[in-house]
Amino acid sequence: MCTITFRFLDLPPRGKKKCQPISICVTRVMNRIKALYRGWAIPCGGTQVYALSHRSVWLSKIPEAGVRRRAEHFYEQLDALQGLRKQVRRDLLAESRKHNATKLLRQIPSIGPIRAAELVALIQTPHRFRTKRQLWNYSGLGLETHDSAQYRYVDGQLQRSRKPQQLRGLNQDHNHDLKKIFKGAATMASISAGPFHGFYEALLAKGAKPTMARLTLARKIAAITLIVWKKGVNFDAKHLKQQAA
Repeated sequence: MCTITFRFLDLPPRGKKKCQPISICVTRVMNRIKALYRGWAIPCGGTQVYALSHRSVWLSKIPEAGVRRRAEHFYEQLDALQGLRKQVRRDLLAESRKHNATKLLRQIPSIGPIRAAELVALIQTPHRFRTKRQLWNYSGLGLETHDSAQYRYVDGQLQRSRKPQQLRGLNQDHNHDLKKIFKGAATMASISAGPFHGFYEALLAKGAKPTMARLTLARKIAAITLIVWKKGVNFDAKHLKQQAA
């Protein structure tokens, strides 16, 4: 199963040539609309500028006919993409219902029908990962460490240095779509009521920074996803206390 992508023909992609998800295309058109208004010093905060019922009012604020016509083309492009996105969403959900794994994954808090469908499409099988750390690295949630000068001479004797390893952030070689899923799920869980929210608050109470607490929560959600999917069991809040995937 795969998600449908779309690419503008007049906009060459940066770096590798690949199609962009349709959600990114919608965002680009929305940004172009607001950029057009800002170019004419017209304040356009919020989402009212995209509403169909207010477009005539917004278009009347543009003095130049050519620019106004250009804005109308952007609106037509936005309407077409939004309609296509709704159809793609229905097709994606219909395809995901054919897989039993989506029913298990949707039991996990903050993993809704769309995220569950994307997880099945991207991972395909949980048996690709023997441990949770392999999934963390594949999802861009693994920690990069740096170590040097492991040994040194002390009084003529070669001894192992006690200097701890230095953290270099998260690993860069990863699946960006999968990282987006787990980060989005962690952000949603951190502000929504549920077992994950209590886990997040406990991390903050221990003195963890909000960013590090969300990272830990994203890693926990990924580990629980692997447990539920690989073992074929229902989600249980006790999984929050388990260390092994």
